[in-house]
Amino acid sequence: MSAPNGDTHRARVDRRTEHPREILLVAANPAVNEHGWPVGFWGAELTHPYYELTEAGFRVTIASPAGGEVVMDGLSDPRDPSKWSAEDLITMGFVNTPELTQLLADTPALDSLDPGRYEALLIAGGQAPMFGYRDSKPLHQVIRAFWDAEKIVAAYCHGVAALVDCELTDGTPLVRGRTVTAFSNAEEDYSNAAAGVRLMPWRLEDALRERGAHFVSAGLFKPFAVRDGRLITGQQQYSSREVARAVLAAIGV
Repeated sequence: MSAPNGDTHRARVDRRTEHPREILLVAANPAVNEHGWPVGFWGAELTHPYYELTEAGFRVTIASPAGGEVVMDGLSDPRDPSKWSAEDLITMGFVNTPELTQLLADTPALDSLDPGRYEALLIAGGQAPMFGYRDSKPLHQVIRAFWDAEKIVAAYCHGVAALVDCELTDGTPLVRGRTVTAFSNAEEDYSNAAAGVRLMPWRLEDALRERGAHFVSAGLFKPFAVRDGRLITGQQQYSSREVARAVLAAIGV
């Protein structure tokens, strides 16, 4: 894809400026679900926001709570034999660009980064977040750092698990009284029926309501993002680009 000035997208991603604007994008470390299946982040939830943000001229750091290699959920990888995501051309381009796949091979740990460098925080989902994000101290610390600095915090799909039990510096639950969305109960029901097993150990919609959030959602697997002040949330994988665009709008791009 060519940019209006003749640069390719890849060239724009690789360009280094003296003082680039930066955004932090968090992907989950690999995990194993209750059935012994390996799970990770959902491909499109990383690659689509990455594309939107770099197209807007931002340098994006891909990090993870513990650092190290991060891997896609199998069904979200367009190379997977299932062909579940074979039409996801953005992710296909990402996984076939060595300079980009290297970003997944050894991600920095959140506690090794300076939140002050970044204008916004995005937290991607997938299946792995439901097995580690909810009580992740590194995630909660970085969320508080961005919030205390009056910066944008965004999470989407199962990445919203990071917000459920996150408390602000004064001890107030971050989501209390706020309008949020995430992977809905209806979508969990659909996914469980398709898989023939219960996939997730708990449900985001229920947990968010229990924490005092005002939970809203669109139709089944419809792109949907909602902004409540400096908090932006997206419903599922089809909402990740909407979240990225909402983040850009919130920081004045």
